[in-house]
Amino acid sequence: MKKVLVVGAGIGGLCTAIRLLNKGYDVTILEKENRVGGKVNIKIKNGARFDLTASVLMTPKIYTDIFSEVGKDYRDYFEMIKIDPIYKVNYYDKNSYKYYSELGKMVEELENLEEGLSIHYLEFLYKSFEKYLNSKKYFLDKPMINKDEILKLKTITKFLESNPFITTSGYLKSIIKNQYLLNYLIFQSMYIGVNPYKNSSLYTLIPAISHIYGLWYIKGGFYNYIEALKKLILELGGKIYVNTEVEKIVINKGKVIGVRTNRGNYKSDIIVCNADYPYAIKNLIRNKDYKEIEKQDYSCSVFIMYLGLNKKYKDLQVHNIYINKNFKKSIQDAFKGKLPKYPSLYLYYPSKIDETISGKFASILNVMVRVPNLKDSNIIWNKDTVKKFRNRIIKELKNIDGLENIENDILYESYLTPIHLKHKFYAHNGTAFGLSHKLNQTAYFRPHIKDDNIKGLYYIGSSTHPGNGVSVIIDGSKIVADEICKG
Repeated sequence: MKKVLVVGAGIGGLCTAIRLLNKGYDVTILEKENRVGGKVNIKIKNGARFDLTASVLMTPKIYTDIFSEVGKDYRDYFEMIKIDPIYKVNYYDKNSYKYYSELGKMVEELENLEEGLSIHYLEFLYKSFEKYLNSKKYFLDKPMINKDEILKLKTITKFLESNPFITTSGYLKSIIKNQYLLNYLIFQSMYIGVNPYKNSSLYTLIPAISHIYGLWYIKGGFYNYIEALKKLILELGGKIYVNTEVEKIVINKGKVIGVRTNRGNYKSDIIVCNADYPYAIKNLIRNKDYKEIEKQDYSCSVFIMYLGLNKKYKDLQVHNIYINKNFKKSIQDAFKGKLPKYPSLYLYYPSKIDETISGKFASILNVMVRVPNLKDSNIIWNKDTVKKFRNRIIKELKNIDGLENIENDILYESYLTPIHLKHKFYAHNGTAFGLSHKLNQTAYFRPHIKDDNIKGLYYIGSSTHPGNGVSVIIDGSKIVADEICKG
């Protein structure tokens, strides 16, 4: 039985471990923190369970398939609830709309917004969902290790059919003229940390699949999914060691032989590295190619506020968006080294449907803003910066119906900054989404899941193919496991 070491217990490491255990491998996971999950983690305060980062669950089948593949019923591990409306969108001019996965309700809402708007929306939905299906078939579900995979005539044809060279905003503007709907779709298209005014229209598939598959909520919070994966790993005979930091991946004659950690050495035939790719090749492998990787473009970062509140807000849904004035500028600031003066916001309010999550608070709220990564800005994230930006966000929150007095309702608040992402999770440049998804940094042109030179070394995570996003990485773990099984 071949031994596998998984470096890092993020979502990619956990899912790859499950799939390899199911194939008969001896799998051990080494995690430097005292809790598994990586960036998909949890913050506990007064009994409240704040999801640290991830909160939007789309394409639910990807989350449940990994359980059915090993003969388990996911319902024995976690409870998943469908959400509709999927978003409530508040605008700076005090207008607000609810957007639905259920087609009939969505059409009705759009027709109330503007006569005939639903026709343009359906055109967007059809075209963008087609992009998603083609992306999965020809790119996302392929290893993309060899040039031959991307040079196939069919692959090139499907790629060109998707109009990849037009920007997200340009593509959406060609279909959607209504500014309210347009900005809502643009906002979602940047969920993987790219500039929608500069990057490919391929990423309009994100709002499309949100509407087609709907959005879902895991009772108890997103971290309950991580705990379900951990339970499954232990049931399948896997081993998890926390507080165990890998300091070096040991290589002999071009092949991995194990790792050195703060708690001793571990031998292995195969290593799956779930650490952030740039960090791994610089610090764990000490690869000379690190400088080339460092020169590449990286995604933006995030600033998150975690609020424990003394009341419930009937006007909020689970997922909420606030579209501010000067929307384009506020979005682009994150890619120009600036903190937005009038930030547009994502609000995650699980207390809307889950009374178990709030602890001693009446409700809890996460507020997320896209901000520059540490490489692309000179922002010093000290207490003064945090306070000023926090006050800027609070000012905008007060403009949302029902939140006019929110500052008086706050019993607890804390923050996540790019500094936290860099130092706690070793995220290169403090990015939230790894390497940018520019066209020349996707598919074959993204770091490969299998090391080109070192036998037995594989990678999974946001900076490697197929890319970032929880569902994408879960799917990516299947590709990695299949490649390992090929030998």
